[in-house]
Parts: sequence; structure tokens; C-alpha cells
Amino acid sequence: MNAREVLIRPVVSEKSYELLAANKYTFRVHPRAHKTQIRQAVEEVFSVRVQGVRTASVKSKPKRRGYTSGRTRAWKKAVVQLHPEDSIALFEGEEI
Repeated sequence: MNAREVLIRPVVSEKSYELLAANKYTFRVHPRAHKTQIRQAVEEVFSVRVQGVRTASVKSKPKRRGYTSGRTRAWKKAVVQLHPEDSIALFEGEEI
């Protein structure tokens, strides 16, 4: 699995933006990717030093639209702690 397959997209939410103050970045990742693969992918794609990776499996939620009921997809997210001197410009709104 290459780095672009491991990192799917950044997670944009209020909680993820609060974590930016602590130099933590949140990504949606491949469900079968482990912490070492996530660390290597972030370091390769963004040219930063990663201090730690925490992962969580987000469970699916029941949804309804009229009589039709279903569930959202389950997915995996990773919160990546960077070295204090590093940052990712993508989250600060700068163009790469």
C-alpha cells in the first residue's frame, strides 16, 4: 500500500481544528492501515517529522430518510502528532 492509498483525506471538523493548536492533525485513513504505515505516509507526503499516531475506528450510525432506513459507512481516523517545529500548510489555508 503506497502513501496516497493510506491517507484518504483530512478530517474537517470543529474538534480537528481545535487539535491544530496542539500540533495534531486528523486524517481519514485506509481501514487496514496500521500506525507505522500512517506515520511513514504522513512523513513522505508532507515532509514532516511525526512524534506519535493515534487511531480510532468510527462506527457506522443508523440513518433514516422517510421509510428507508440504512447506516452510514464505518471508517478509520488517525490523529497525528507532529514535531513542534513542523506543520502542514494544507490545514492553515495556504496553497501548496
